[in-house]
Amino acid sequence: MDFVCNIPFISILLSLFSGTICSVLPGRAAKWVNTAVIVSVGIMSAILLVYVNGTQESFVYMMGHFPAPWGNEIRAGVLEAGMALFFCMIMLLCMWGGRKKLDEEVEESKHNLYYILVNLILSSLLALIYTNDLFTAYVFVEINTIAACGLIMIRQIGRTLEAAVRYMIMSLVGSGLLLIGICMLYDLTGHLLMSNIQEAVAQILEEGTYTVPLVITMALMVTGLAIKSALFPFHAWLPDAYGYSTISSAAILSSLVSKGYIFLLIKIIYRVFGFSVFHDSHIINVLFVFGLAAMIFGSLSAIKESDIRRMIAFSSVAQIGYIYMGIGLGTKVGMIASIYHIIGHAAGKALLFIAVIGLTDASGFSRSFFDLDGAAYRNKIAGIGFTVGALSMVGVPMFAGFVSKLLFAQAAVNNVGKLMPTMIVLAVSTILNAIYFMKTVIRIYTPAENTEFAVIPLKREKLYGVAVVLFVILNITLGMLSQPVVDMIRSGLEMFA
Repeated sequence: MDFVCNIPFISILLSLFSGTICSVLPGRAAKWVNTAVIVSVGIMSAILLVYVNGTQESFVYMMGHFPAPWGNEIRAGVLEAGMALFFCMIMLLCMWGGRKKLDEEVEESKHNLYYILVNLILSSLLALIYTNDLFTAYVFVEINTIAACGLIMIRQIGRTLEAAVRYMIMSLVGSGLLLIGICMLYDLTGHLLMSNIQEAVAQILEEGTYTVPLVITMALMVTGLAIKSALFPFHAWLPDAYGYSTISSAAILSSLVSKGYIFLLIKIIYRVFGFSVFHDSHIINVLFVFGLAAMIFGSLSAIKESDIRRMIAFSSVAQIGYIYMGIGLGTKVGMIASIYHIIGHAAGKALLFIAVIGLTDASGFSRSFFDLDGAAYRNKIAGIGFTVGALSMVGVPMFAGFVSKLLFAQAAVNNVGKLMPTMIVLAVSTILNAIYFMKTVIRIYTPAENTEFAVIPLKREKLYGVAVVLFVILNITLGMLSQPVVDMIRSGLEMFA
């Protein structure tokens, strides 16, 4: 085995132990360790992507000296390496964009704790991407949950504490259902490694035994991960969690944490049950219906909001609905569209959260929609960033969101039974997206009647400006050069199977 095959294990271990190192460092040193780890893992992920793209084969890395079915395994292919690289890019830009606000909103004595939590989230996301073992996935799901809860409540104002409690309650419900499903699946198959479970599931279906418990197990696991990723109507915790936490926390939670759970669900669909088995179950239709409902009700909730950060948070409910709708279409093209939307939404939503803090700071720190007149003139780079993120979410050509919606429409054409509802809801959701995003863009570019708010020069926020510019470039690149990304997803899904 080539040395490069060690990269997934090294990446997870490096992120995990960097959290321990940060616990004994002052905040400033912990910040540099965190940056170095994210950059290092990103570089290693890029090397791994080049390697697996060249071999066009996934590989299994055996951890320890015990082979399957007793040992633990990591499995990596094009899709895993690509997602790891992308997650590192987004996390680095989220940290850069929110660094100044972190210094203002979090006590200096807790800065090293913040970087510990970020490192733990990175390690758990990498583990969810690479692991081939269901129980290992569950362990890192819990690490992810605890670290995300810490990111919400570290600001320690009343709303964040309440949001953290609600997040923890809902997450524990989801985790409980996932664990029950894993236990039942272990009881049915006698395995925890995904590839071994898939073989046992195929045998169960061939013999016609335990088919009902198998469907119940599938339903429990899907429901648990749907709750944790805030699929409508399990999203009640989301607006406050995203709306009142520090800006880096909101960007990371909305763009990465929820996507890690969805990526695990996709792995379970392909590697545990098999895509054909999942397709033939009625669960896929339930996900489709709830995805469509989320697209509408999330957008309607966003329209009613006058708090710009909560508006963006409710928009995430709608965008997560897109992903589940694509999965519910039950076609390969639909799954490609959903995975592409994971990438496109992460880039666009993180940009929106980072940009909006510049607009509110330039408006007397007010988050009210009615105080944002002229904010884009007072902070030009934030105005450009918010506009690009909004255009991407609406689905304007040249931006990542347009490619996602085009792929969803193509996927719907391949499923005649779900064609009409998909097209109708796509159209209605796009109109609703345009209503609340475009009215905000118009508002921030409407000259203010009073000029009491100060103009914020870019030179005071160099790192913030760099983060916004790189996010803008990423969104445009995903919109203009989408084919290599789509090809990577298609190749990765073939390796999944």
